[in-house]
Amino acid sequence: MKSYLKILICSSIFLFVSACTSFPSVNQDPAKDNRDNFRKDLAECKEDYPESSAGLHYQRWIDCMKIKGWR
Repeated sequence: MKSYLKILICSSIFLFVSACTSFPSVNQDPAKDNRDNFRKDLAECKEDYPESSAGLHYQRWIDCMKIKGWR
């Protein structure tokens, strides 16, 4: 049982770290590449795609940010 718990914790940490590193953070348009625009666009994506229990909202937020020009 302890080994199952360790595997579960390690895989959860791995998924969390990999999700954070793949989130878009640079805009193609240099004029829009700042913290304020990033927060505004992310807030709009979060409003359009609310959080779900399965965690699918993260991929939807990433896709939404890519549509807005963030890479």
